[in-house]
Amino acid sequence: PATAIAPKIADMAARRAATGKPPMRYGMAAYAIVRDSEAEAKRELERITTVDQLPAGYANFDQWLSGTQLERELKIQEYSVSNRGLRPNLVGTPEQLKERVAEYEAAGLDLLLLQMSPQAEEMERFSAQVMN
Repeated sequence: PATAIAPKIADMAARRAATGKPPMRYGMAAYAIVRDSEAEAKRELERITTVDQLPAGYANFDQWLSGTQLERELKIQEYSVSNRGLRPNLVGTPEQLKERVAEYEAAGLDLLLLQMSPQAEEMERFSAQVMN
């Protein structure tokens, strides 16, 4: 959520300002699901993250998780979508996503690197319904 990244952005911005250099821009990768109802969005989320059988590469992913010091709380659901893209919670109705995007902007985020599937069709939907 925006509350998780706001202090990090503020800290990085303060450090940058202390160097006298111009401000940096901040971006985040996210997977977005826009639907007319929250129930539809949740059904799509469940559809794309339901994993009946662990893929062959999951063992390596799981081994990496146990050895990393990175901030994490990863699950099989996050493995199904790259770059931990579900964490920003851009799943819901156009109104919900507009609100969440505004919260990220207020936290200091300048750029969203969006992933969707199918990409072209869902980007059209996002553009028409969320960015209008």
